[in-house]
Amino acid sequence: MKLLLDECVTRLVRRDFVGHDVYTVDEAGFKGLKNGALLRRAVSDDFEVLITVDQNLAHQQNVKSSGVAVLILVARRNTYEALKPVIPEALEVLDKIRSGEIVRVKTPGNV
Repeated sequence: MKLLLDECVTRLVRRDFVGHDVYTVDEAGFKGLKNGALLRRAVSDDFEVLITVDQNLAHQQNVKSSGVAVLILVARRNTYEALKPVIPEALEVLDKIRSGEIVRVKTPGNV
């Protein structure tokens, strides 16, 4: 699966998404794009899932009709150490997620 890591996600998590083609926004040439433009570019470059920690994206964009799925990693902080515990569940979600879906994966204690 072709995954795009949003600018707000530490690039260190890419190594944990084993078996997937993972690109950072910077590597894809999308650095600085706002969420709507980022979703459109992700679709045009055949990305299947945008991985972000931006919980507002779901309320700001019409992801359902965007043509890409969004996986939101929810942790107390946006550090590798804080995000690492959600990766196993995130990998399971990637097996089921479909275009237009938004799925949140949370660390215990986050609502």
